[in-house]
Amino acid sequence: MDARAIIAGLRDGKGASGAALAWFAKGLADGRVSDAQAGAFAMAIVLNGLGPEGRADLTRAMWDSGETLRWDLDGPVIDKHSTGGVGDCVSLVLAPALAACGAYVPMISGRGLGHTGGTLDKLEAIPGLRTGLSDAELKRVLVQAGCAIASASDRIAPADRRLYAVRDVTATVESLDLITASILSKKLAAGVEGLVLDVKTGSGAFMKDLGAARSLAQALVETGNAAGCTTSAVISDMNQPLASALGNGLEVAEALRVLTGQGNDSPLALLSAAMGGLALEQAGLAQDLEAGTTAIRNAISKGRAAEHFGRMVAAMGGPVRFVENFARFLPEANVIRELTADRAGVVSAMDGEAMGHAVVALRGGRQVETDVIDPSVGLSDILPLGAKVSAGQPLLRIHAVRSEHADHAAALLGRAITVSDTAPEIPPLIHERVG
Repeated sequence: MDARAIIAGLRDGKGASGAALAWFAKGLADGRVSDAQAGAFAMAIVLNGLGPEGRADLTRAMWDSGETLRWDLDGPVIDKHSTGGVGDCVSLVLAPALAACGAYVPMISGRGLGHTGGTLDKLEAIPGLRTGLSDAELKRVLVQAGCAIASASDRIAPADRRLYAVRDVTATVESLDLITASILSKKLAAGVEGLVLDVKTGSGAFMKDLGAARSLAQALVETGNAAGCTTSAVISDMNQPLASALGNGLEVAEALRVLTGQGNDSPLALLSAAMGGLALEQAGLAQDLEAGTTAIRNAISKGRAAEHFGRMVAAMGGPVRFVENFARFLPEANVIRELTADRAGVVSAMDGEAMGHAVVALRGGRQVETDVIDPSVGLSDILPLGAKVSAGQPLLRIHAVRSEHADHAAALLGRAITVSDTAPEIPPLIHERVG
């Protein structure tokens, strides 16, 4: 086997055998494959694809590139994953809600990719919290809190760890095959029995077309079930941010508002309940979808989900009473500026990807792998689609470290939000379910 020959075969549309993909994954894990070769490999797959068989082979190869966790717990081990969007902090709400309903949730999460935020980056906005846990620490947190949101250790799908970082900075994020293998290799290596997936579609998603999102959802569900993990998916809308804030610390605050009963009817709360209901039904912890959704809502409204979140934060090194005092603990930006409407009308469209890139420009995301994120920056108080505005009314607030950063973000955002005379057709929060 030779990295150059494998890359050349993929480049020329000849595909790669399961053995070749397994060799390449091992090379990513042990360093035989360079970052340049990893980037070329990813680009060749973006351009030519792998097909269903190659996709399953790559998933298996990356899963087998390291160790697999095993659990001996008194409840089902389940997980959730999103393909990425703007203002998407469902994981922070759903993991503790599922734990409050009797499940165990070892959520192996990632960092920001492209214009979307990463769950680990959001959690690390909490002072003292560590997401890099050993296997023993992960199990300890899981037993104490019922949920643990952490990075994959060096031994869990190490091939994906290498490739994931390279994809973020080489414009190779948007690939059905790479997304499928990346998501499922980590989840299967984490030893989960069931998985619910949130596949995003719309302006703020990687899969902007509903048909492409449906193809990805089907690929994920089919590959996951074939690997022995009960898997289903929802296709949810991302034509506007899910929460009214973008940015790491700001999204943590949004999630805590839902967990403490301040946003029960928000899109974030509604999607969390819908996905949680599906997960509970799938795991046998609820009789049907409606009962599962009700159980999640009750876990949130009665404070049990917030209690589990607080336990998790404390067990991972964060403040002991974070939930009760989250606003005091989260960082604040030096500059807060309003972006106002230049005319009266209705918020009729949003370019979610452009909004995400504005957050990256504020230093809330990475341009290169070594960039350090500022957890205080981002956007807040974002008006939803369909909101009526008058001239000069704030559309959102920009949180920045420096005035010049806020100026640059404002220039980007001025083209990202459309105000017109015509009210838009508001898309459904969930387009369809798969599996």
